[in-house]
Amino acid sequence: MAKLVILPPAARYLKKLKEKPLKDKFQAAIDQILKEPYFGEPKTGDLSGVYCCDIFYNKTNYELAYTIIEEDDETVVVILAGTRENFYEELKRYMK
Repeated sequence: MAKLVILPPAARYLKKLKEKPLKDKFQAAIDQILKEPYFGEPKTGDLSGVYCCDIFYNKTNYELAYTIIEEDDETVVVILAGTRENFYEELKRYMK
């Protein structure tokens, strides 16, 4: 099982979530990623090395972006979480 690190932007977003079912969906996605790190869809171009996981809830598309660090132990670093709107622009800004 991989270790988990959540960066501040993702932690802030996840902490602000009010709806329990949505929180549960994010938690389920994180659990799935920890079991199977390459579960998400690998991105290309500017975002190569980043994986994204889609979460659908209440007719809204949410995204969870993470990267995998393979050193002594596998570590999953959750970079950003949020709605799909402007998600990739925000992710690119944060990655710079």
